[in-house]
Amino acid sequence: MVGNFSEDVRERLEDFVDTFVVKGAKAGDVLDAIIEQASVLRDAYERDPDPAEDASADVVGEPSNDWPAADQDKPRTSDS
Repeated sequence: MVGNFSEDVRERLEDFVDTFVVKGAKAGDVLDAIIEQASVLRDAYERDPDPAEDASADVVGEPSNDWPAADQDKPRTSDS
C-alpha cells in the first residue's frame, strides 16, 4: 500500500458517504464532517503517531485484593 493509495481512499470514502446518505444525511454535510474529523485526527497523529504503543503502559495487570471478601480464606486474628 506504499504506492498510490489515493484512488482506494476515494472509493472507500464514496462508500462511506453513501452509507450516511442512505440513512438520510446530505452528502455535503457528511463530507464537511469528514473534513473536520480528518483535521482532528491529523492533529492527534502529530502529537502521538502510534497511540497503540501507549496502551501497554496503562494496562492493569492483577486486580487489587484490597476488598473485604479477598481475605475470606485467611484465619481471623483477635486484632482484625
